[in-house]
Amino acid sequence: MSFLYKYPPLISGTLVRRYKRFLSDIELDNGELITAHCANTGPMIGLCKVGSRVMVSKSDNPKRKLAYTWEMIDVGEENHPIWVGINTGLPNRIVKLALEKHIINELAHQYTQIKNEVKFGHDGKSRIDFVLKAEESQPPIYLEVKNTTLAENNIAMFPDTETIRGQKHLKELIELSADAKPVMLYFINRSDCKHFTVGREFDQIYGRLFDEALDKGVKILPCRFDISPQGINYLGIAQIL
Repeated sequence: MSFLYKYPPLISGTLVRRYKRFLSDIELDNGELITAHCANTGPMIGLCKVGSRVMVSKSDNPKRKLAYTWEMIDVGEENHPIWVGINTGLPNRIVKLALEKHIINELAHQYTQIKNEVKFGHDGKSRIDFVLKAEESQPPIYLEVKNTTLAENNIAMFPDTETIRGQKHLKELIELSADAKPVMLYFINRSDCKHFTVGREFDQIYGRLFDEALDKGVKILPCRFDISPQGINYLGIAQIL
């Protein structure tokens, strides 16, 4: 089976605890207790159950303080794994691969150039994840990516906490001039959610901005991905509730 993104060989273990946002203690299957880097600094609701099966990668870089990185956790039932991606360094890399392959139908073949981390906004201090350009006569696509791991009743939700930064990004997409196409892409980092909704209970301001963004023509793309210890594949768009 081919993958959009293929993981390096991963090591299986069991979650002992997650603490200080960046750290996780994990017991590997061979009995070794390690401390792995946790790239997701958010609340990770539902993703820190002690005793859950996890996968980590190991770096050979001698300069790294922590050799291991926590990559994913299984939140499914026995014999029915549901892997959720933990490494927040991956979604933008995977979205870029999807853009290069033109597999997101709602955007496919509307651009010939992909630029990432482009400065924009009134103060010039903000960065948009991607700017997609075609011919000069066609407006560029400004695309922001948000990692999404929270789920309730198989409905993916973002955000899972108050996010001032997320509010700012929505405002800037809303304010983009008429000669640009703003897109908010939610990277649903798990395969068990066919629907998406905004997490209003966690951030009411973000919820209001989300509604305004829809009203002002910001394209909302909740993109579903299948996560497994072997690799990651694109599944399509979740229905917005």
